[in-house]
Amino acid sequence: MRIRSLTTGLAVTTVALGLAACGGNSASPGTGGTADAGAGAAGAGGEKPYIAIVSKGFQHQFWQAVKKGAEDQAAKDGATITFEGPATEREVEGQITMLTNAMAKSPKAIGLAALDTKAALQQLQQADSAGIPVIAFDSGVDSDIPKTTCATDSKAAAAEAAKKMSEKLGGKGKVGVIVHDQTSQTGKDRQDGFVEWMAANAPDITLLTPVVGDGDQAKSADLLKAMVASNSDLAGVYGTNEGGAIGIVKGLQELNKTGLTVIGFDSGQAQMDAINSGLMAGAITQNPVGIGECVVSSAMKAIKGETLEKTIDTGFYWYDKANINDPKIQAVLYQ
Repeated sequence: MRIRSLTTGLAVTTVALGLAACGGNSASPGTGGTADAGAGAAGAGGEKPYIAIVSKGFQHQFWQAVKKGAEDQAAKDGATITFEGPATEREVEGQITMLTNAMAKSPKAIGLAALDTKAALQQLQQADSAGIPVIAFDSGVDSDIPKTTCATDSKAAAAEAAKKMSEKLGGKGKVGVIVHDQTSQTGKDRQDGFVEWMAANAPDITLLTPVVGDGDQAKSADLLKAMVASNSDLAGVYGTNEGGAIGIVKGLQELNKTGLTVIGFDSGQAQMDAINSGLMAGAITQNPVGIGECVVSSAMKAIKGETLEKTIDTGFYWYDKANINDPKIQAVLYQ
């Protein structure tokens, strides 16, 4: 496999990830609200342990599914949770504000899906000093403070996406990659897993330099159109999250171009529709409800002083038109 830079007109986009500031339980565009109206009282020593969960955002259906899993598990375990995130996955400073505000409510545990692996280290150290266990989810952080990380093995999942792309192209052709970011661990792993598999297994696949679409459909569509304009022989494109994958599909529709193999990551109704209609070859789905359940159940164990594995793999699946209606696949798709 050869890595080849894109021609003029398609530059690698740098990411400024951040989060929308949001205070406590007040209503705001990026706030998921509470699973129990008694969150404040629980944080102050009420009967139910209060767990503050800060996600990457609410931009995609994935986070709504994680929230549902967390709420369901909290109901089973007798916990109170808040689940919030920024309006977009580009607002790192806002996420830090959310985390700071959550800590001020004296939770018994914190769940964090970090937009930037380094940005929250000061807050995590403060939580550790206060004896508040931290459960990472979706993306890890550059710290040993989290008691565990509930997440998909994104490198392995991305390698599976690369394998499927190579199979569908017969091991030959030029392939583009549109990543949602290069600062979170998931962003890095979903890029690196794909690139590394191709390097080791597909010598006749030429990869264009990955570009960053910020998980934004419009931006990803524009990147796709620039990619096609600069590479008339483009054979396939991989999008590393829901927004990127649907942006690729929309870009191709706007160009009225067919014949490219498109592989995505995550699900959501738009990706499922694209797969059923043949616009996408397939995608990798995570188990977001399982991730939410894992965060709360792990937090409850940590509150009780139980030891957790450093990483809990919540699994992934390949789905396409052939298996999308399989009950096992339907159980992990999010709409």
